[in-house]
Amino acid sequence: MTPQELRAFCLDFNAATEEFPFGPETSVFKVLGKLFALTALDAEPLKVNLKCEPEIAARLREEHEEIAPGWHMNKRHWNTVTVDGRLTDRVVRELIEDSYDLVVAGLPKAERLRLDRA
Repeated sequence: MTPQELRAFCLDFNAATEEFPFGPETSVFKVLGKLFALTALDAEPLKVNLKCEPEIAARLREEHEEIAPGWHMNKRHWNTVTVDGRLTDRVVRELIEDSYDLVVAGLPKAERLRLDRA
């Protein structure tokens, strides 16, 4: 997955936005103001921080050396995923989608319903 593909995939989710609160080099992808992915798209190797259920996060870290505790994040709930071709694009997309879904699940009911109608 290229940086451009990662960016396009993140922005394809309902109500997803890209912001730069940490400077122009760090893309922060949010849904209704809540972070679901954080990356420096020009970094080599490409890495992305993604939210994950704690039990699943621990299992993924054991199974894949490309997945580590979230850098500068709550390590119980966030993973840093290295996107260098060792993980398939399908797996990376699933991890991004899971992060988005977890964040949406934590939104107030009225906001979740608004997303469903869009």
